[in-house]
Amino acid sequence: MGVRFRGSWVALVTPFRDGKVDEPALRRLVDLQVAAKTDGLVPCGTTGETVMLSIQERERVIAAVVEQSHGRLPVLAGGPGNDTAASVEAARRAKALGADGVLAVTPYYNKPMPEGHYRHFAAIAEAGLPVIAYNVPTRTSTDLQPETVKRLADQRLLAGVKEATGSMARLLEIRELCGDGLDLLSGDDFTIAPFMACGGHGVISVSANVVPQRVRALVHDALEGRLAASVAEQVRLGPLHRALFSESNPIPVKAAMALLGRCGPELRLPLTPLSDSHLPPLRAALVELGELS
Repeated sequence: MGVRFRGSWVALVTPFRDGKVDEPALRRLVDLQVAAKTDGLVPCGTTGETVMLSIQERERVIAAVVEQSHGRLPVLAGGPGNDTAASVEAARRAKALGADGVLAVTPYYNKPMPEGHYRHFAAIAEAGLPVIAYNVPTRTSTDLQPETVKRLADQRLLAGVKEATGSMARLLEIRELCGDGLDLLSGDDFTIAPFMACGGHGVISVSANVVPQRVRALVHDALEGRLAASVAEQVRLGPLHRALFSESNPIPVKAAMALLGRCGPELRLPLTPLSDSHLPPLRAALVELGELS
């Protein structure tokens, strides 16, 4: 059996310096995640500002993460978008660069019907990498239906789903239709513990950039049956989660990483720096968790 996409996976930020990808900082972030015993790395997702990266930059980021990991952690590469042909090519390139799987978002803006979703993900699967479908309707204005997930799973075209609706009913419906064969990952940091309690297998987390050990503990407590401990940690992380999503991701997490000295706060337009009013709650949350003095 190949890689299972379970446990605590981090949606890596992409550090920038003077308008360019800061590769040394990116490599340091990989080492930090390895030391924290994070279960997997996800470069070039939403948190990694993938839509603001050129194709060449995206490939360099994936390559650098794979190289720096040295096989210590699996890599699930983002990149596929709303153009099916370009998404297939991105998946092929990710495979050539050594990624262990590809995270493919539902096509945004063009809003395909369920048949379009099916054909889109089926085409990406032909690239030969395990595919995790990323369903995030608040960003894409389109919703991957459980029936389509089942259709793809029945044809062995999906390895799993990153479900970012925050709906436990949605998760349970997928479990009902697909059983335990798919790897089901939360894409909503606010509801990781409930997601796990309802049969989820892990998370692709923004906050794991900031507190990777805590997110890993939350997830593994749930996986190993310590649900009360998992819920308690979810509650403790509440102020941080609210601060990290006070503005569009990844604006606050980039600010948090700068406060912690892990990389610069630089973003690419049309994203703009965190508002002054949102910085004190972010700093306070980091101090409360002992991450900042």
